[in-house]
Amino acid sequence: MFDKINVLVVEDHLEVLDTMVFLLKRAGCSVVSAQTGNQGMALAQDGNFDLITLDIDLPGISGFEICRRLKQDARLRQTPVIFVSGRACDEDLRLGFEMGAADYITKPFDALAFVPRLLSRLKPVQPLLPS
Repeated sequence: MFDKINVLVVEDHLEVLDTMVFLLKRAGCSVVSAQTGNQGMALAQDGNFDLITLDIDLPGISGFEICRRLKQDARLRQTPVIFVSGRACDEDLRLGFEMGAADYITKPFDALAFVPRLLSRLKPVQPLLPS
């Protein structure tokens, strides 16, 4: 159903990374992953991704810095970026959205809602009731 959706997952904790990749692949997505900010940035610039997930605290470049750079790149700025982070303070959420993130998911996340929440950012949200 979602076999044409290409997702980049940038996450340094292997167990979380494996879970995210498993859930996305099970939904039919094509997934590329990176465990450092530098790898994630290089892949984001070289790849053609429909969606990018970023942890914030990464070795090398932070997720915030990757997002900032992506949103400054005319070729990549429209790619939805979703932060998936254990940092749940209001300041980090505010900063993530100010940087242009499509969503901010805190860890631990609900495995059943994770993929639908990510994929909902790929198309305009339709109103529940007719206007």
